[in-house]
Amino acid sequence: MENSSAEREDQSVWDVVVVGAGPAGASAAYAAACAGRRVLLLEKAELPRYKTCGGGIIGPSREALPPGFELPLRERVHAVTFSLNGKLTRTRRSKQPLFGLINRPEFDAGLVEAAREAGAEVRTGAAVSRVEQHGPLVPDRRTVAVVLSGGETVLARAVVGADGSASRIGAHVGVKLDHVDLGLEAEIPVPPTVAEDWAGRVLIDWGPIPGSYGWVFPKGDTLTVGVISARGEGAGTKRYLEDFIARLGLAGFEPSISSGHLTRCRSDDSPLSRGRVLVCGDAAGLLEPWTREGISFALRSGRLAGEWAVRIAEAHDGVDARRQALNYAFAIKAGLGVEMGVGRRLYGAFARRPGMFHAALTGFRPAWRAFAKITRGSTNLAEIVRTHPMARRLVSGMDRG
Repeated sequence: MENSSAEREDQSVWDVVVVGAGPAGASAAYAAACAGRRVLLLEKAELPRYKTCGGGIIGPSREALPPGFELPLRERVHAVTFSLNGKLTRTRRSKQPLFGLINRPEFDAGLVEAAREAGAEVRTGAAVSRVEQHGPLVPDRRTVAVVLSGGETVLARAVVGADGSASRIGAHVGVKLDHVDLGLEAEIPVPPTVAEDWAGRVLIDWGPIPGSYGWVFPKGDTLTVGVISARGEGAGTKRYLEDFIARLGLAGFEPSISSGHLTRCRSDDSPLSRGRVLVCGDAAGLLEPWTREGISFALRSGRLAGEWAVRIAEAHDGVDARRQALNYAFAIKAGLGVEMGVGRRLYGAFARRPGMFHAALTGFRPAWRAFAKITRGSTNLAEIVRTHPMARRLVSGMDRG
């Protein structure tokens, strides 16, 4: 009888609860479920759901996907057109694909299904209001209480916060931000003649606001057109998007979706855990600061969070749980953190001199080759700066302005 009672009590506590079913959360749930643990993945929306996102899948993203995962690609990109606020336009082409384009509803739903097939239980329509690690809702020091908006409490040995850039779990952990950007995007259906002109080619436009840029990503019969710049430039960002669309000759087509999104980049000293709670992806402010690319950071940090959450769930005291959380933070900082450090330096230089970046990518072959290698996943910004003396000198020169 005592064993049966203990078993029932144990079954009422999940090993790992993941909050948020985007790429970071689904990856965390998949990793924890593959370790044979009882995993619950909570998502406030019903799936599939739309997310403001360009949908570019670069090499590091492909490498972080579950084995056998079939990407729902809408386009394979072989060419990039660069422009400087609509001027000095030049197209660079590659014989090999540079990266792929997806729609987030299909992509996210596929990742969630992979987590489910690995053994995770998925609950949609479950919004989380807060987490508690002390107090009457918490039966012991090995347990975290996840409180849903309807009042229900879910208990876990470890929690992973992957609930986006406005994360409630991130607020609990105390995530600190370095800078915040506003992205505006329109999904524009176009006729076959227009779609054909964009097939296999994207446009990147270095914008008029310091640190801003725009993009056109083709996805079959729809063009994803967006711009991003620092928060606080809302009117200017909106004007940039309107001018950008008009300049491209797309103003006559009615968008099927118009949306906005804040991207938040963590500061160097921002925490990645608190007690038995970890954060990853946008909830942790993990993204590439220059391009604001976030999918690869979400997939990679989510996988690490799921793996270390399993270790935290197995920890029998606070000291061991803290040790495992610190190991997770070290793994993030040693990889993604180094890439972010280089990205911050590039962003600072880009905000001051976008014309220099445009000239390099369109007229300096080594810069284009580096861009292609990064998008394909054969290297990253940090590796290029570490291994190439010229790149090191250039970045050092950028730091000096």
